[in-house]
Amino acid sequence: MSTTSILQTASMAGHRAGRLVVGLLSLIVFLAVMAGPDQALAHAALIKTDPADGAVLEQGPAQFSLTFSEPVSPLVLTLVRPDGTPVPLTAFRLNDQTVEIDNPQGLAPGTHVLSWRVISADGHPVGGSLLFSIGAPSAPPAVSEAVDWSLRSAIWVGKVFLYIGLLLGVGGAFALAWLARDAHAGQRFIAAAILGGLIAAPLSLGLQGLDALGAPLSRLAQPLIWRIGLGTSFGWTVLVALIALGLGLLSLAGPRVASRPFAMAGLAGVGVALAASGHASAAEPQWLTRPMVFLHGVGIAFWAGALVPLGLALNGQSAEAAPFLRRFSRLIVPVVAVLAAAGVVLAVIQVQTPSALVNTAYGWLLLVKLGLLVFLFTLAALNRWKLTAAAEAGSTQVQRRLSHSIGVELLIVLAIFGVAAGWRFTPPPRALAIAAAQPASVHIHALQAMADLSITPGHAGPVVASMIIMTGDFGPLDAKEVTLVLSKPDSGIEPLKRAATKPGDGSWRVDNLVIPVPGRWTVRVDILVSDFEVVKIEAPIDIRP
Repeated sequence: MSTTSILQTASMAGHRAGRLVVGLLSLIVFLAVMAGPDQALAHAALIKTDPADGAVLEQGPAQFSLTFSEPVSPLVLTLVRPDGTPVPLTAFRLNDQTVEIDNPQGLAPGTHVLSWRVISADGHPVGGSLLFSIGAPSAPPAVSEAVDWSLRSAIWVGKVFLYIGLLLGVGGAFALAWLARDAHAGQRFIAAAILGGLIAAPLSLGLQGLDALGAPLSRLAQPLIWRIGLGTSFGWTVLVALIALGLGLLSLAGPRVASRPFAMAGLAGVGVALAASGHASAAEPQWLTRPMVFLHGVGIAFWAGALVPLGLALNGQSAEAAPFLRRFSRLIVPVVAVLAAAGVVLAVIQVQTPSALVNTAYGWLLLVKLGLLVFLFTLAALNRWKLTAAAEAGSTQVQRRLSHSIGVELLIVLAIFGVAAGWRFTPPPRALAIAAAQPASVHIHALQAMADLSITPGHAGPVVASMIIMTGDFGPLDAKEVTLVLSKPDSGIEPLKRAATKPGDGSWRVDNLVIPVPGRWTVRVDILVSDFEVVKIEAPIDIRP
């Protein structure tokens, strides 16, 4: 293939990719801000409450309990009275995955709302509410659950600029110190990116605090907001990121050789900062996921950070452009191999099943990112194997064309940053699967007997029910027979009646049970206490889709 043909091919590919990126940028911003608006930022899932949502009680409970799919830390707990008066709940205990909350007062008749907001292990807030009534239900008090779009947009923008500071700024400082050597092209851009990151990092911490408490942007200056943000796992990301950004900026100030240790430490800091919090780092097994996030982050910083100084050096046709390109092209192939391998591992852990790519907001964003990566890798391969040799040989025309193509690569990288920032609002399929596998549980209490019932998994489809039967005063109950009855008359479904077996562990069990539809079911447990006495106890139970 002639040089002219190569240039024409590169130019056409660059223009096509550029037009695609411009179109996709708008789509990415939309997806990143809008993804999962009805999921209340759910990353840990509420799987059981006491009292149950919608329960009608004769008197107020001494305590409330919320059980999640993973350990959480409470941020705001509020009881809203039937007249709309909010009462803060400050006395609580953490028991593994359950938050036990003391009820400090007697409750008046009517419908109450228990509003909760907690922080999950990945550093992201989770909020929701449940309703219960004392005596007869009344009109529930109003509880606002509207999405704060201005805060969500600010969080997304802050994440994008933090990525720019870490990956283009600190990564660019590394490229100048280790690859460019005597070249100085792009130094101003790199310094500006780092300074932008130094602003975005603490600002993102404050926005994290606002999001954690469900507070508006107007409260950003309050010290409590910053303390809450710093107390989350994202606080570690910000602290390490500030150190990495400082090291990157410091490496720009001194002689190039002397600055290399600072640039290297800054690059490592990028990986540590990204591995300190987030969906991927919080996934199990963490001995695998955190190193993979570290390698993925360092690989992106190496590649993306070199684009601006390399592109400007080629466009300016400096004497150091060819050696810079030679050093970069020699190292980029193994770096991209490691980056891609780490990304595949993380994607498999997070997505788990191919269907999740089209059934979840997280999967949609991943598909957009994969599409961008296909174009990025194609363009990078064309640059590497079609244009690099001629550019290294000193062809000024090829160097200029390669510079323009690198500019398109940079646009694609920025679009990928937008996608990655959008994941802040989308629970990964891994977390959704964990929540879906959790049982639906209910405690049924009557004077003659009581039962702890669990239906696993707690969603419609094939399930297994297990029951622990006791007397009304928590004593042992040696029942002769136990029958489980599930009914949902509003769906026109006849009651499902199944005899339970006793496998020997003290519990009763029903296998091969299929719950056809989700929603609120009535569960009844018929307990044959003796040949002449049957105790029937029942309660509602919520089955997830």
